[in-house]
Amino acid sequence: MTSDTTPTEQAASSAEKLRTLVSRAEHVLFDFDGPICRLFAGHLADEVADRLVAWLEKRGQHVLLTDEDRLSGDPHAVLLAVDRLHPGSDLVEALEELLTGEELQATDTAWPTPHVDPLIRTWLATGARLAIATNNSPRVVERYLTGRGLRECFGTHIHGRSTQLHLLKPDPDCLNRALESLRAHPATSLMIGDTPSDLQAAQQAGVPFLGYARDDERAKRLYDAGAESVVDSLQPILDIVRTGGRA
Repeated sequence: MTSDTTPTEQAASSAEKLRTLVSRAEHVLFDFDGPICRLFAGHLADEVADRLVAWLEKRGQHVLLTDEDRLSGDPHAVLLAVDRLHPGSDLVEALEELLTGEELQATDTAWPTPHVDPLIRTWLATGARLAIATNNSPRVVERYLTGRGLRECFGTHIHGRSTQLHLLKPDPDCLNRALESLRAHPATSLMIGDTPSDLQAAQQAGVPFLGYARDDERAKRLYDAGAESVVDSLQPILDIVRTGGRA
């Protein structure tokens, strides 16, 4: 069965849904890599993953990885694959520290997401309280935000990867920690993320979700996972915040 709504009507409905999400948000939880910046823009994630794999192989630990993990190009996938077999081990701790070092290096060449700096400052100035909920190391977030002059916008509300790797998103742990630190109610909060795991974590935490996707492929992944609102630019969000939610 086809919809009777026109493209113009669909666009108007999407715009109103976005306006409602943004204007109701008293507390905003940002994922880091994606909505805030492209962390691995110049320090490529697949090369980082390869270095983690090589580090394991030098220690005779390559058998811990499946071919899928080894070829994933995803540093977090490599780390989690090892943690599944040796949770909390010295090997995992050393590998996590190696990844954190790579992430810290990546902040030097990270690309700011367009419009996010003024969005953060404007949202804060209009009374919203802000937090970061990410699978990246909090040390990495702090270094990046300090370099952009945004560190004080988030105060103590930066919640990232801990040594308990089974609590990475899609587990809602970092979102729950952010909500607790903000003393925020989930229903009056908003999570901005760019992956299905962000969406799943938000759903489990009871937090409304807004997807950010810089290309059609990422948008499709979010919609396929069940996201209802996805933007390809933060500019419309900034416009809503600047006008106080007025049309």
